[in-house]
Amino acid sequence: MSDLLDTVRGLAKKTDSKILMVVLDGIGGLPLTPNGDTELATAKTPNLDALAAASQLGLAELVGAGITPGSGPGHLSLFGYDPLHYVVGRGALSAVGIGVKLGAGDVAVRGNFATLGAGRIVDDRRAGRPSDEKNVEIVAKLREAIAEIDGTPVEIYTESEHRFVVVFRAVGGVPLGANISDVDPQDTGVQPMTAVAHDEAGAKTAHLVNTFVARAEAALSAEAQVNGVLFRGYSDVPHFPSFDAAYQLRAACIASYPMYKGLASLVGMDVLPVEGHEDALEGKVAALTENWAKYDFFYFHVKKTDSTGEDGDFAAKVKKIELFDALLPRLLALRPDVLCIVGDHSTPSKLASHSWHPVPLLIHSEHGRKDYANRYTEEEAGRGSLGLRKGTDIMPMLMANALKLNKYGA
Repeated sequence: MSDLLDTVRGLAKKTDSKILMVVLDGIGGLPLTPNGDTELATAKTPNLDALAAASQLGLAELVGAGITPGSGPGHLSLFGYDPLHYVVGRGALSAVGIGVKLGAGDVAVRGNFATLGAGRIVDDRRAGRPSDEKNVEIVAKLREAIAEIDGTPVEIYTESEHRFVVVFRAVGGVPLGANISDVDPQDTGVQPMTAVAHDEAGAKTAHLVNTFVARAEAALSAEAQVNGVLFRGYSDVPHFPSFDAAYQLRAACIASYPMYKGLASLVGMDVLPVEGHEDALEGKVAALTENWAKYDFFYFHVKKTDSTGEDGDFAAKVKKIELFDALLPRLLALRPDVLCIVGDHSTPSKLASHSWHPVPLLIHSEHGRKDYANRYTEEEAGRGSLGLRKGTDIMPMLMANALKLNKYGA
């Protein structure tokens, strides 16, 4: 356990106050033109504006200056776990999120279905975001073609849209290594990469991954759009200190996508069922309302602010921000003692990818000091009273605002 997390664990106390952390995935953006507005600044957000005027604002770096966070490290940082110390691959998060049990020595891998053009050039890293139904159809094809590789059992699972999960099962008590390079180049116009082991333990896993890629392309060769696979985020079974033990909180996760549910589950949050498809905002609000009396801490995840940024669709990201603004009064009606609105990373539409830019942070409680920021935007957050913070500072600040921390020292 990191020093700060360990210190907070020694100070944490149970109270009746409630904390709501809303994570607007990929919320940070960039203007499309010099001196223009970001997606947040462009959006019409009267409810967020009113809340910001009565809150404290700042900016948060989830990993470090200039470092672009993945969703896993970004969320770990928000939950108070130093992402440079607690490392987990996307594969395990997705696997646990869809209910797959990982055994000792198994390796889980996050996959993207992709569109490959002539010469195996990556035309689309997400294969046009196929429907979940198409995903299930493609996974069934792969299961027929790849049940095992050289005696190693291979399990393939649908996650959502273009995402899928592969689990390579260890055989005979010999663990598979997870320290291998990505197949996903995270760019278009280039070929998929070849997995390379970074240590001796990963040599077999790299062979399994490269063989899987070749067999998958053969099995999907007749598909017009979903005809390739890209891998990243290899991981074995991760272990984290309990969120409850660290903060004395009974915590609940309200999310739709498996990776986020998986991470919340790994740190010990209860994952609440959510009705609806895709981002399911209505179902999430219903789950929050129905379970409000049962928990001290709620993690409420909004996905599409990220997906639209990854698609390079500035206008669509603006609309997703405005959709969240419209439901914000229903969250405020629950009267959380502390409300935090933050992102797990920036995803500017201009870049169509995650970026290193700090994310806007808002903390609302009756124990905040006066703040001159008047909107929840990157620019306004930069002039807020919270300043530039590490992501791992956020949970201690929320605990303090909820009066859930004892004094440190005599």
